[in-house]
Amino acid sequence: MSSKPLRASDLLSFTGSEHWYRHPLWPSITYTDGAHYVAEAGGAYWLLDAIASHQHDPRVRAEPFQVWMLKVAENRSAVLTCEDGDHTCVTSQVISFTDFPLPEITLWLQNDVIFLPSEY
Repeated sequence: MSSKPLRASDLLSFTGSEHWYRHPLWPSITYTDGAHYVAEAGGAYWLLDAIASHQHDPRVRAEPFQVWMLKVAENRSAVLTCEDGDHTCVTSQVISFTDFPLPEITLWLQNDVIFLPSEY
């Protein structure tokens, strides 16, 4: 994990990607510099794993554009939700505990690429 802590303000600096990283367990899924930064600085490779693993669900896979939102509660539980581009919930996952440092984050998935909204 990176020694620099994840801060929401840092994510705004990602406006494109110079590199694409291939997910080791799901080779069809790649992710951008911004998503990589979230995983490194936030200790959140598990978040990329969760998004990739949900692609096995036919309802999720059928969505060409996916909005993934992680919302962390004060008790450190969280909910990971996938919506289509029209704010319709496709699936959600309750996470009993997380040490993710931000209260929430949104990642998008399109064309098998996970990225920050600012990288669109």
